[in-house]
Amino acid sequence: MKFMFVICHDEKVLDAMPEKESQAVVDSAIEYAEEIRRSGHFIVSNALQRARTARTIRVQAGTVTVTDGPFAETKEQVMGFFLIEAKDMDEACAIAARFPPARVGVVEVRPVQELTHSRDRRGLPN
Repeated sequence: MKFMFVICHDEKVLDAMPEKESQAVVDSAIEYAEEIRRSGHFIVSNALQRARTARTIRVQAGTVTVTDGPFAETKEQVMGFFLIEAKDMDEACAIAARFPPARVGVVEVRPVQELTHSRDRRGLPN
């Protein structure tokens, strides 16, 4: 089963960290990604640039609206993600709990919902 870890941090807390401490958080995240890669759970991960670099797109009644900034105005912002393979939610949560940057932020764990088209590959209804 696939699980997404959505990694959230308060950017003000990160900005206030001394450079050495901030780099230690980054180093530990990279090292942990290598650890779960070796364990066979890893699919893909990456960090995101700060929320202020985001744009939010809305399409309503055929009109596209682009807004600077993230969708949600919250204290904690999405800063990165992991997509992993685990046998169940308990195993996924155990893997997420060992993610070192979780000590300065939050990791939300969600099962991936696999979508299927209403027609199979031959164009026949399912």
